[in-house]
Amino acid sequence: MGERDVIFEYKDESQAERLARKSEEAPFFPVAITGCAAAVAYGAYKFKSRGMMSPSVFLMQLRVGAQGVAVGALTLGLVYSIINERFLKKK
Repeated sequence: MGERDVIFEYKDESQAERLARKSEEAPFFPVAITGCAAAVAYGAYKFKSRGMMSPSVFLMQLRVGAQGVAVGALTLGLVYSIINERFLKKK
């Protein structure tokens, strides 16, 4: 079969090292995590003033909102990286 083109290097890494590596690979990853955490914090703050809404419905809406923020940030990061690679790349 021959040699493989990619050689994987296994290294034990801490959570902080992994977060730093992921942040370098995808710069919008920390933005997505921060946005998701902000949405959850806002939901925790607004939980007591939810009115007559049941807790399960409130938490479901909060989950959808937090996921929307994270997916939106990652989508913006993907669009940014595509624009950088395709259109702004110096030849």
